[in-house]
Amino acid sequence: MSARFVFKAMIGFYIALFFLYLFGPLMVMAVTAFNTPNYPQAYPFEAFTLDWFVKLWNHRSMMAGLRNSVIIGIGVVLLSVPVGLAAAIIMGQISSRARGLYYLVTVSPVLTPGVIIGISTVIFWKDALSLTDVTRATFYNGTMLSIFGQSSFISAYCLLIIMARLQRFDRTQEEAALDLGASYPQVFWHILLPFLRPALISASVIAFLSSFENYNTTTFAILADKTLVTVLAGEVRQGTTPALSALAVVIISISIFGAVLYEVLKRREENKTTRTMRNAKEAERNETYA
Repeated sequence: MSARFVFKAMIGFYIALFFLYLFGPLMVMAVTAFNTPNYPQAYPFEAFTLDWFVKLWNHRSMMAGLRNSVIIGIGVVLLSVPVGLAAAIIMGQISSRARGLYYLVTVSPVLTPGVIIGISTVIFWKDALSLTDVTRATFYNGTMLSIFGQSSFISAYCLLIIMARLQRFDRTQEEAALDLGASYPQVFWHILLPFLRPALISASVIAFLSSFENYNTTTFAILADKTLVTVLAGEVRQGTTPALSALAVVIISISIFGAVLYEVLKRREENKTTRTMRNAKEAERNETYA
């Protein structure tokens, strides 16, 4: 037995142990969602059942919380991504001396505890929206306050993602477009946004997922409403059931499906780009020979 074989065996054992630690609880939880006992139980497996998924569907509080979580997540995406985009563009326009201070101010909400953000959101918007009864009735509710509170720090995540992409942007493209008579809005829509599309998609996904799983800020900003996370916290305090495992299976399945779909579409786009470049090179070669 050589030292190289022992080294490879140790690496393989470590990788297997790592994935077991990472996915073991998920596999056990998935088994409990299809087992008949009223308490989450993976072994012994008594009988296969789908009743827990039916009970999950009929759980009114959980379905209402899921609906609110999706609505809040979409609202956070619609607010955080444009704010992060504007902040990233301004980051490249201001002077280098003020850039450090500007970066510190824009990223500081990420370092602020979610409890403080949630409480301050309720206090601030309570006074800001008390000017008229219409604005108070429209915006001062759990859904809008959760969107405002979560967007205050999730927009910083979007800023970092978009800024990383923006640093690789060639400014000469903007200058060339302006020299050819394009206006600034045309440069923004036809040159900058297409270049930032991958970052905008990534920022939207990160913003939605960060909003969907947020608990600290949401707990204080949601008021009398509920999200899926707050409902789950209350259910766990009363005692967990396999219906929660069924919910986890559904969420994991959707996440895996989304990841696979994104990878398929990404590879299809890459193959299309490769074929286009290959056809262009062949056409150029044929013109050269002709």
